[in-house]
Amino acid sequence: MKTKLSLSKIKVIRQREISRGVFILSFIRPWDFTAGQVVGLAGSENDEARLYSIASGELDEEVDILYNINPDGKLTPWMSQLNTADTLWVSEPFGSFCGSGEPAWWIASGTGIAPFASMFRTGLHKNKKILHGGRDLESFYFHELFEPELKENYIRCCSREYSPDVYHGRITQYLKEHPALPTNEKYYLCGSAEMVVDARDILIEKGIPFDNIISEIYF
Repeated sequence: MKTKLSLSKIKVIRQREISRGVFILSFIRPWDFTAGQVVGLAGSENDEARLYSIASGELDEEVDILYNINPDGKLTPWMSQLNTADTLWVSEPFGSFCGSGEPAWWIASGTGIAPFASMFRTGLHKNKKILHGGRDLESFYFHELFEPELKENYIRCCSREYSPDVYHGRITQYLKEHPALPTNEKYYLCGSAEMVVDARDILIEKGIPFDNIISEIYF
C-alpha cells in the first residue's frame, strides 16, 4: 500500500535472507510503538512509502521488518540489496491492528505473520492460537519462535507440500473443517486480500460476530 508520510532517515544495522526472496531488515528502535502497528518505508524522503508491520516486541532495542521481494515493485528489490550502515527512510509507527491479552486466534498468510510476531514478543501470546498459511514448508516465518511456547496451538497450513506435523491445505479449508470455532473469542486476520475476505466470510458463516473479527490486508 502506498501512502504519503513524514519520513526520517535511519541506518540499517542488519539484514538477512531467511527464505528464498524473504528478508528481515533491522534498525535501532527510534520510537515507542504498540505491537501490531505498521511503519512506512521508502528509498528517499520524497518517495511514497509502502507499509510494513513491525515484527519485533515493544521493548526490543531493534525494529525488525519482515518482507518478501516483489519482482515488479520498486522498493523491495532495492531494499534487499541494503547492507549494514546503508540508509532507509522510515515513518513513525501507526495503526489500530493491535493485540490484547484476551483469548484470540491469530490468522496469517505468508509475511502477514509479522504483527503476530510483534504481539508474541511483547508477551501477548497466552490464550492464543496461531493459524499460519503458506505454500511450502519454507513459508512459516518465525516458526522457531512460536512452536516451543504454543505447541499444538501453533498450526501450520501448507497448500503445496506435505509434512506429518503440518495441516495439508489452506487456512480457509482448515476453518471450514473445524467443528466448533469459539464465538466469544477474537479473530485477527492478516495477509492477502483474498485470504482475509474468504476467512472472514467463513467465520461469519460459522457464527462468529462481525465485531470479533479484526483484519489487516497486505497488498
